[in-house]
Amino acid sequence: MGKNCTRENVGIMIEIFVKEALHEDIGRGDLYALVEPTIETSAKIIAKSSGVVAGQEYINVLCELQRIDVQWLKNDKENFGTGDVIAEFKADSHAMLRCERTILDILLHASSIATLTRKYVDIIRPYGTKLLDTRKTRPLLRVFEKYATRCGGAVNHRMGLDDSLMIKDTHLKTIKNLKSYIEKAREVIPFTAKIEVEAETLWIAQEAMEAKCDIVMCDNMTPAQVEEVVKCRDENYPHILLEASGNISLDTIESYAKTGVDAISSGSLIHQANWIDLSMKMD
Repeated sequence: MGKNCTRENVGIMIEIFVKEALHEDIGRGDLYALVEPTIETSAKIIAKSSGVVAGQEYINVLCELQRIDVQWLKNDKENFGTGDVIAEFKADSHAMLRCERTILDILLHASSIATLTRKYVDIIRPYGTKLLDTRKTRPLLRVFEKYATRCGGAVNHRMGLDDSLMIKDTHLKTIKNLKSYIEKAREVIPFTAKIEVEAETLWIAQEAMEAKCDIVMCDNMTPAQVEEVVKCRDENYPHILLEASGNISLDTIESYAKTGVDAISSGSLIHQANWIDLSMKMD
């Protein structure tokens, strides 16, 4: 999950996240709870469309904090169909209804991303190509949304600027000599940090490989152009990894996987995910 993400730190981040999400909805207090005393209740989340589960880790923490018993019939990364019961809950009515919307929003947001991600993964799986997410996430939701793509079968790209050194086209405008820059970078960045160069042409890709980068991103290239880069890599720099990116959709991703690149990244896993249909029903 990125930098400093020990299991303990992840748990702390999730707890902070769910507390803030719940506070956003409750405000100064749930007015419903002012009217009647609480009673014991049970509820279930029912799928009204098909998809892939994501959000379980976050909801478990929320339920523990709010003393809600949850039993999962479908777990993170598992498929579900219309009519399936995903989870069952038991709690006092005040707690159940106080958390209903937050639980659903977490599950809907994460599962919708995981569902779209799985569609991409299923297409390229036969080619052995990895699917990567990007930093095109909603502000302050990066860890959460990248967790959702993992549930769908993607591999996380870098979490932030300190994970690896990516030299994009905007950076290249400021660099006079790419080879010299990479040599200097090796002296100051962590030993384990990789260097990736974004290339929009075969010429730039060749320059990046000659400069001894670790990864070349073939950005906004056609599949035919990517094939040329793959051929050049295979013949001269077999140790360098290749990533394809840029306006890749469900309709085009297979053509990129066929080129022989090691990975394909797409921001659409997150920003193009349409919400699936789930609802909570009280028993």
